[in-house]
Amino acid sequence: MPSPYRAIFSAPGSREFSAAGFFGRMPLSMMGIGVVTMISQLTGRYGLAGALSATLAMSAAVCGPQVSRLVDRYGQRRVLRPVTLVAVAAVAGLLVCAQQGAPEWTLFVFAVGAGCVPSVGSMVRSRWAAIYRGSSRDLHTAYAWESIVDEVCFIFGPIISIGLSTAWFPEAGPLIAAAFLLVGVFWLTAQRTTEPVPHPKSQHTGGSALRSRGLQVLVATFVATGAIFGGVDVVTVAFAEERGHKAAASLVLAVYALGSCLAGAVFGLLHLKGNPGTRWLVGVCAMAVSMIPLQLAGNLPLLAVALFVAGLAIAPTMVTTMALVEAHVPRTKLTEGMTWTSTGLAVGVALGSSAAGWVVDAAGAKAGYAVPAVAGALAATVAFLGYRRLAGPAATGGRGEDDRHLRTDDDEHVA
Repeated sequence: MPSPYRAIFSAPGSREFSAAGFFGRMPLSMMGIGVVTMISQLTGRYGLAGALSATLAMSAAVCGPQVSRLVDRYGQRRVLRPVTLVAVAAVAGLLVCAQQGAPEWTLFVFAVGAGCVPSVGSMVRSRWAAIYRGSSRDLHTAYAWESIVDEVCFIFGPIISIGLSTAWFPEAGPLIAAAFLLVGVFWLTAQRTTEPVPHPKSQHTGGSALRSRGLQVLVATFVATGAIFGGVDVVTVAFAEERGHKAAASLVLAVYALGSCLAGAVFGLLHLKGNPGTRWLVGVCAMAVSMIPLQLAGNLPLLAVALFVAGLAIAPTMVTTMALVEAHVPRTKLTEGMTWTSTGLAVGVALGSSAAGWVVDAAGAKAGYAVPAVAGALAATVAFLGYRRLAGPAATGGRGEDDRHLRTDDDEHVA
């Protein structure tokens, strides 16, 4: 492990909570694509598969910030365990209904419950922030490490999910995803010493973290960015099936994540200066431009190469995003603020996967790649329009009224 990464793991308990976070985040890359694979195998309908994947993502978008707000107030253990049990039970109901050919509305009902999944990545990053709040260099490396973990999940998650659903039985992918969630969350919440201290209700002033103008820009842009990811996932499965190699879709999507993983590993070694808002804008634009070559890919090898190149822009942009969230959101709302970016992605994944499913059904897989291309153009446009809110110093500097209130309380306590 390169020395900057080795250094951050000198903190007691850091290896354990990062490992638990890896398992807890596997469903992020497995559940949606697993449902798409399962439904397409059972019914042959990509429109229905995309709509269910969109429902999962939309449910996560609605529930995620509320769960994280409760976590900021009551702590990770008290909130995450019951929420996870609800989500796992809903996944079980979804799989039973799909296997038994139940009415379609039952699938959507359970998909809503299955989407009530905590943002495990935000929980882990908030632990890193609590440890390295005073060291921007170490925090940058920690965020880069977690982006690498994210991408490792996206390398192996689709392979496991699609592979098991095609080799074993259609429901295998989502089933294993639910098991990963259960293990990861309960392992993470068993680690009490690194859990961030919850902030009582009296310290939560100013309403939602989304009131931050900088966070609003990040979330809006991530809606379009999520549409890129959702569209690429659905269309790639259909593209591979049209060419008679549906299981190869998992390998192609893994190459997409591999590009991001390698870029994130290098990015974490750098000590970059200058405005992070500018780096973020460049990253978003690079993601948008990288969608153009997908329109020209006529076979799976060429598609894999194009997606690998496209993946190079993802992790650096995500790392910079987390740094911007930490700078623009008060400390008492940090978990919620990080989750709002995940929410933006989830909404975008919902829109992108649904739109891509309908385009594939109507015009074929090749035409479906127009969906992520349009989403990329929209992401770049929103980023340009909102850049001014991120380019200058944050209004709160990552502290805001809530932290001033905390310092006052601490001073009074010391006095």
